[in-house]
Amino acid sequence: MKQIERFENIKPTPDDNGNRLDIFLSLRLPDLSRNKIKKLILNGNVSNQNNIITDPNYNVSKGEIYNILIPEAEPTQLKPQKIPLDIIFEDKDLIVLNKQAGLVVHPAPGNYENTLVNALIAHAGSTLSGIGGVRRPGIVHRLDKDTSGLLLVAKNDFSHSKLSSQFKGKTISRTYFGIAWGFFKSQSGEIRSFIGRDPFNRKKMAVVNPTKGKEAITKYTVSKNYGILATELYFKLLTGRTHQIRVHFSSNKHPLVGDTTYTNSNNCDRKISLEIKKEQIINRQALHAIKLEFNHPRSEKKMSFKTDLPSDINRLRNFFSKKTIQ
Repeated sequence: MKQIERFENIKPTPDDNGNRLDIFLSLRLPDLSRNKIKKLILNGNVSNQNNIITDPNYNVSKGEIYNILIPEAEPTQLKPQKIPLDIIFEDKDLIVLNKQAGLVVHPAPGNYENTLVNALIAHAGSTLSGIGGVRRPGIVHRLDKDTSGLLLVAKNDFSHSKLSSQFKGKTISRTYFGIAWGFFKSQSGEIRSFIGRDPFNRKKMAVVNPTKGKEAITKYTVSKNYGILATELYFKLLTGRTHQIRVHFSSNKHPLVGDTTYTNSNNCDRKISLEIKKEQIINRQALHAIKLEFNHPRSEKKMSFKTDLPSDINRLRNFFSKKTIQ
């Protein structure tokens, strides 16, 4: 019988006070292994009345109630789907493609179809690397659903291992183009912080205390200013945290234009933002992975790829150009 998504609300007894959260929950939820419960905690699926809890060692308190979201069971096989792919380069070891905005990279609970992985299975079949697990064949790194641009895919375990080593060694160069709200006083800079799960919203990331997140480093260079309204920038990632660019620039009061997750009325031009939405200039964050450089996993030859900006970002550039002329 298929396991569907469910919620559990568990209240500890006085005898549970001070116990580790993962041990406490494994005793109360005998159908789940302790390892599974630990993953649920680390993924932000457990909360109390006030915060999301991401530490399995958290001490249980008798005055709290713990809410657990248990996702549906994962399928053992993924469905191949013929989704158009803009392939820039392909050989027996890898694929470089230009991912369209709106396409999720890999399946997740509740969403096992219409992803890049489904398209890759249809395109390359069983040749994709298996190191990433059943849900992520071939996936070496990711782009957010609404971020477009260059993505690298491994077609076998040899290339996956070699490319992963380059990511860990920071020898792969990734350059992004984006448009952020506001005027930047410095023409270039570097943002360093620790990024982790937002304690108040498990679907978001945030700048957090070093003990709660991982170090994230983003370099940026200003390309063009649209007065004080907005700025075109190039970003270079020295680390690869979830939503890294979006979180870094939102936390510095320069969120990406179109990013509804990390933008609010206090850090953007509300009137212009509504105009962009009304005229359907762009319906996602203005962020595109424009350049990718790495060494080929087999030949070790230097590989370099660059893409044009997509039409929606060019529409946004034209929109801001007209606004600054007025």
